[in-house]
Amino acid sequence: QVQLVESGGGSVQAGGSLRLSCAASGYIISMAWFRQAPGKEREGVAAIVDDGATKYIDSVKGRFTISKDNAKNTFYLQMNNLKPEDTAMYYCSASSRNRGLSLGTGFYRFWGQGTQVTVSS
Repeated sequence: QVQLVESGGGSVQAGGSLRLSCAASGYIISMAWFRQAPGKEREGVAAIVDDGATKYIDSVKGRFTISKDNAKNTFYLQMNNLKPEDTAMYYCSASSRNRGLSLGTGFYRFWGQGTQVTVSS
């Protein structure tokens, strides 16, 4: 069982930036970030696979960047120009199998504990 430990998050004003980190305890090949706002379903935000290819939902394109550091077995979500609608609990997720660039919750076996991101206007 791979453990994912998240860090980062917090409260910022609109236009600000935050970086989320997710450290894995074992082998992972497909990684993604999800978020869930109160009263809404969890949605995939960004995904990255072993060769570095990435995918984003339209609402974060040009503002968020997913990346990974293989040496540290850690992946990141850099969030710039944050908007109030980005406010949510953010979760990292990963799989030891190639899941492509899926943003579906059912494709990932391992999940972080979640970290709150709050953006005020």
